[in-house]
Amino acid sequence: MSDPVRSAYAAGLAMLARRELSGAQVRERLARKEFDPGTIDEAVARLREARAIDDRRVALSLARTETAVRTRGRGYVLRRLQSIGIDAEVARAAVDEVFGALDEPALLERALARRLRGPNAKIQDQAQFRRLLNQLVRQGFQPSAVIAALKARSRRDAVADEDAEG
Repeated sequence: MSDPVRSAYAAGLAMLARRELSGAQVRERLARKEFDPGTIDEAVARLREARAIDDRRVALSLARTETAVRTRGRGYVLRRLQSIGIDAEVARAAVDEVFGALDEPALLERALARRLRGPNAKIQDQAQFRRLLNQLVRQGFQPSAVIAALKARSRRDAVADEDAEG
């Protein structure tokens, strides 16, 4: 193996020691370090052989983080995975696996509560309803599911208001 390949391989390992990266991200960062394309190809191939680069592992990890920590929906997670260079098929499989183990309505409810600043906060008016709808759809939730959740929350708020008055 030539010295440039060894250097690119070592640089790739150093990057991966700091954080999990997709093959495309490693390629991009090695290119920024001005390694030539042939050297990058050889180094990335060697990193894959050593299982230092594993796009499936990256996809699953990122999908779990996006759902558990950031309360993102299926569509957002899929777009995010593809944006870091994960192959569409690998990204779809990872999203299906992560969301298969999740309660999506509960995830949506958590995201809504977060936007409302608490599980008992109320939707004040139609303008806020539309803002919440747009925010949650941008986060990757299905519009029909968001509308259903917002309507359920509005009905719950109306019942609570009637009980408080009556």
